[in-house]
Amino acid sequence: MGEHLLPGNPPIAVTLRRSARARRISLRVSALDGRVTLTLPRGLPEREALEFARSKQAWLQGHLDGRTPEVQAIPGAEIPVEGQMLRIQAGAGKRVTPTGGALVVPGGQPARLQAWLKTLARDRLATASDRYAAALGRPYGKLSLRDTRSRWGSCSSSAGLSYSWRLIMAPPEVLEYVAAHEVAHLEQMNHSPAFWTLVGNLMPAYETHRRWLRQHGAELHRYRFD
Repeated sequence: MGEHLLPGNPPIAVTLRRSARARRISLRVSALDGRVTLTLPRGLPEREALEFARSKQAWLQGHLDGRTPEVQAIPGAEIPVEGQMLRIQAGAGKRVTPTGGALVVPGGQPARLQAWLKTLARDRLATASDRYAAALGRPYGKLSLRDTRSRWGSCSSSAGLSYSWRLIMAPPEVLEYVAAHEVAHLEQMNHSPAFWTLVGNLMPAYETHRRWLRQHGAELHRYRFD
């Protein structure tokens, strides 16, 4: 179906897709990247779907204008590390160094900063996962890091744990909650009441940190390192 531009100042890019399950036209603005998706049922003319989108253009623009702008991880910008906002500074040396309220990054290179954040994330997530797995009495397999937008963590049927490395930017308790959540799946591969009881046993205050992710998690994707 492809992408179409709704005329305006500025024009709005809209991705059209058909769905066999759709019963009506739906218009969605992603909270993560601002992508606009127009879903239409089979058999509905594309022209009608675009007319519907044009009728909602003011609504679309309002949502897009209200999005938090992206932040490039370059010197002068601020990024959160374990819940604390730190200003990026270019520096010499070979390592990223937190100092006071700043992060001194060799050459100010975003790629160096991203690599440091991933290393720190792996250390914190492995420590938390080890502790919760020991408390549960169930070992896990491989631990991997990804940059997923749809979920913060997952547990495979082979007991592998996968996490978003961007959790290192959230408050430490939020990272701990996600680790407890995924480790609990080693015993309960579902989201039943028994599962949530298990999460609560591992981390009694998990609901507060789960709520933080729902309210603020999308903001962690605004930081760019390319």
